[in-house]
Amino acid sequence: MVLVRGSSEPCFRSGGSCSDGTELCLARVGRSGHPRCSGTGILFRFRSGEVEMGATRLVATFVVMAMLSAGCAAVRGRPSTEPEKAVRQMVWPAPPLPSRIRQIQCVAEPADLGIRPSFWARVGSFFAGRQETWFVRPTGIAADATTVLVTDPGAQAVWIISTSKRWLRRIRNVGQQRLVSPIAVAFGPGKRFFLTDSVLGEVFVLQGSEGELEATLPYPFRRPTGIAYDSVHDRLYVADSALHQIVVFSGDGRLEGTIGRRGAGEGEFNFPTYLAVDREGLLYVTDSLGFRVQMFTPDGRFAGQLGEHGDSAGQFASPKGLAIDSDGHIYVVEALFDAVQIFDREGRFLLTFGERGLGPGQFWLPSGIFIDARDRIYVADAYNQRIQIFEYLPGGDHE
Repeated sequence: MVLVRGSSEPCFRSGGSCSDGTELCLARVGRSGHPRCSGTGILFRFRSGEVEMGATRLVATFVVMAMLSAGCAAVRGRPSTEPEKAVRQMVWPAPPLPSRIRQIQCVAEPADLGIRPSFWARVGSFFAGRQETWFVRPTGIAADATTVLVTDPGAQAVWIISTSKRWLRRIRNVGQQRLVSPIAVAFGPGKRFFLTDSVLGEVFVLQGSEGELEATLPYPFRRPTGIAYDSVHDRLYVADSALHQIVVFSGDGRLEGTIGRRGAGEGEFNFPTYLAVDREGLLYVTDSLGFRVQMFTPDGRFAGQLGEHGDSAGQFASPKGLAIDSDGHIYVVEALFDAVQIFDREGRFLLTFGERGLGPGQFWLPSGIFIDARDRIYVADAYNQRIQIFEYLPGGDHE
């Protein structure tokens, strides 16, 4: 591993070098050193040491002229029309077995979503020396047909990304409060969405594409983390890791009760974190230091559990986010081993996808996960500073 001069960011060396002494690295490093992947797989970047940034006005003028001649007509929100190179798709399990999981996209910068700054915004950023604003440590995620919500405690913000209109917005202030550690987010009824901040000890009800504050849930939270909304029963669940319980509200914010207490028994928790609700309203809870996932009926009764402490398939060392696909399979992020484990309804281990690394289909301390109505799987690849998108193939892909 080598370090860029003047930076603390690592790059994995390929073992090759050029005649002028530049190093050939296996990851294209973005604005803050994080790896970027795309539909074309791993991108290469050459480095030649220290870059002198004291450009003269004359050089800057030539740069602007070059930008003009290189197609400055790019419009904000317009996707690139450059043809992608054909690559072998990443699937799990590996052939010849029928594919069940397939990677479809890696979102490491706005351009991966077809979101591009205007020409004058790029010129202004060049002269001001500003770096592109993007993820620092994405943690929680929720998505629907037109919008992706991402919590980012590293940036102390929640991102609202319109995938249909191709724009993004970073929300750092909620009402009069500055976000400190936003952890989880969930779509609610209407145009609402719910947001937890574990340091502020608050759960916010936000409205619309501007993220305007509508209300704060009335409860003495200590460390709210995971959140999930059950649209079937109009019920909101919030995990409070410090209280070792799940707090239950109606969709309009009325307190309905709590589930659990600290302990190792059925229906008890040891630092619960992430939550998910399936299509029938069954609640799933990541019991982090219980090293298991517990399930509860809509009326709060214990309905089962899966997993145990260990480092083998089907066991947990650091369980994080969880989600459920259209066939009821349960996906659990295992952060310590940089993978996602899949179980059936009965808790039997089925499959793992992902591994440690910087490339497509690889993770570095992943955290949240979300599965949308189309069975697209969004994974917050936290320390690779990106979102990776996969899809579940219900019948298996035999091609």
